[in-house]
Amino acid sequence: MKREYVKWWSPSLGRDMELLVFGHSGVPLLVFPSSMGRFHEWEDFKMIDAMKYQIEAGYNQVICIDSVDKESFYNKMADPYVRIVRHRQYDSYITDEVVPFIHNQNENKFIIVAGASFGAYHALNVVFKHPQLFSKLVAMSGKYDIRTFMDGFYDDNVYFNNPVDYIPNMNDHFHLESLRRLDIRLVSGEWDMCLDAAVDMSDKLHRKSIPHVLDIWGDQTKHDWPWWRDMIKKHIL
Repeated sequence: MKREYVKWWSPSLGRDMELLVFGHSGVPLLVFPSSMGRFHEWEDFKMIDAMKYQIEAGYNQVICIDSVDKESFYNKMADPYVRIVRHRQYDSYITDEVVPFIHNQNENKFIIVAGASFGAYHALNVVFKHPQLFSKLVAMSGKYDIRTFMDGFYDDNVYFNNPVDYIPNMNDHFHLESLRRLDIRLVSGEWDMCLDAAVDMSDKLHRKSIPHVLDIWGDQTKHDWPWWRDMIKKHIL
């Protein structure tokens, strides 16, 4: 399997950012790590191994990016305003740097975005804010309300990065139609601590007539990597 390590100075974030690319061709899959996770997390937890066939056969090229959660949502030493502004800079890093990097690597314009746990929040939020850039979402075991990170602080920066708030109020026809063309997968388990969040998000999407799949796994499926490995194998296809 082809594996490439890449690092560049990010103008959006003002520091070096690292990522890994697995595979030589195929549909690009952009991967967000879980809470405070690193760019090598999906490799460490055998998610890449779970997709080995798709990657080696040239069906998918996987791009695993880093997070700045320790500088944003989990940075309790910083003012909440500073935390959410740092997240906005991360959003710019994705749209202005990572997406063009993917296009330079791969001529396929169909980009899948995936994440598990807090990575599912990042994946869903960036896709829902910028649906014109992406084609498919696989959000596994996500929770989509960031207000718990804000210590009571709330402004437009929080609102426009909090899917449970902005999705019910979406009224722009072009944006809604862009969302309705996407392949959206919300995946959770019957014993997953984030199950209610997936069901709630599904309800919000139904109310906006946004097609999607809500896939709830039985067999005592919980919030952990062994189940996410099976989920991504199913939903990457």
